[in-house]
Amino acid sequence: MNILQTYDIVIIGGGIVGLSTAMKMSQQYPELNIAIIEKEDDFALHQTGHNSGVIHAGIYYKPGSKKGDFCYAGSKELRKYCDLKGIEYELCGKLIVATNTKELEMLKELHSRGLANGVDGLRMIEKDEIKEIEPYASGLGALHSPNTGIVDYRLVAKSYAEDAKKQGVDLYTSCQFIGYKLINGKTYLNTTQGDFQTEWTINCGGLYADKIAGKMNVDSDTKIIPFRGEFFSITPEKSSMIKGLIYPVPQPELPFLGVHFTKRVDGTIEAGPNAVLAFAREGYRKTDVNMIDLVEYLRFSGFWRMSATHWKTGIDEQWRSLFKKVFAKSLQKLIPDIKEEDLCNPSAGVRAQAVSFRGEIVQDFKILSGPKSIHVLNAPSPVATASLIIGEEIAHNAKTNFGI
Repeated sequence: MNILQTYDIVIIGGGIVGLSTAMKMSQQYPELNIAIIEKEDDFALHQTGHNSGVIHAGIYYKPGSKKGDFCYAGSKELRKYCDLKGIEYELCGKLIVATNTKELEMLKELHSRGLANGVDGLRMIEKDEIKEIEPYASGLGALHSPNTGIVDYRLVAKSYAEDAKKQGVDLYTSCQFIGYKLINGKTYLNTTQGDFQTEWTINCGGLYADKIAGKMNVDSDTKIIPFRGEFFSITPEKSSMIKGLIYPVPQPELPFLGVHFTKRVDGTIEAGPNAVLAFAREGYRKTDVNMIDLVEYLRFSGFWRMSATHWKTGIDEQWRSLFKKVFAKSLQKLIPDIKEEDLCNPSAGVRAQAVSFRGEIVQDFKILSGPKSIHVLNAPSPVATASLIIGEEIAHNAKTNFGI
């Protein structure tokens, strides 16, 4: 066995969660030798680099859940960090708009959730007040969140990496995890750059977190199902119509928030995403197919149970994906003046969504412990917002589970 390096802790995965964890662990335990390994040639190229850049306030999440507890606290910590590092962000605010009476009732529940989660500044507004905040938006009422913001998470992740490196963390790119052995109490990680010997391992593998956990003999009742979120940009001629963030009222049983308008820190406006099944873990295009990935979840009983429960929503999302006119029609519920020809420059991201064997879409963050290891098995939105708090949580778990 060719040992490349020996470490106390190796973190697998260089997205925003892995980088935050490396930064927090090296702050709290400067005496430990820590490394982070990333299979790509740079950090934050997948979920971190393809998300909508929203600093979420914590409105949607069940009080008492990890998302509910971590989101708003995480957003405040993130803003403090950005202030310290000179990273640009903007509290542009968000409207969640109800377009029928049923959604008005659902808004009241969201308002209650947000207040229970400690979100500041939330208020229900009437139909006429919508126009004062978003002149072109249309609805029967809305929930206004002034402390929702926007940031470039690639810049945030880059800063985490720089801080971790300054604190002594070794950063490896183009270094893909292949396999694992536990020999005489020591863990050996086989990678494309050779073998690493480590006391403890933290799996922040995102789209591959379940596969990494499986290779490390960790039993879990969930698997990652990739969902592609497809966006369009709004043409410059129409982008001035949107001042901040405009969202629909989401379906409470699903973690997806519906197609919406998002202002970016560069001033451009994005519309989306929908949520369609991807045929590869890195399926950023409709034509991307990985037969190994596809067969894996087609053989997974939880996938079929999920599909049986949510088949109608799945068909609606695929239909919207196929036809730009249908996508535009969804947006017109929020801003009637948006037309099909106003949508340009399509792009996409892929969400690593954990699904249980029972077919349940896992709503909350999911972190498991294994033999001398910790595994982050579900870390979808708002994980970027809560990344500093998540890093602290993993560091706390490491102290308990590893006996540091």
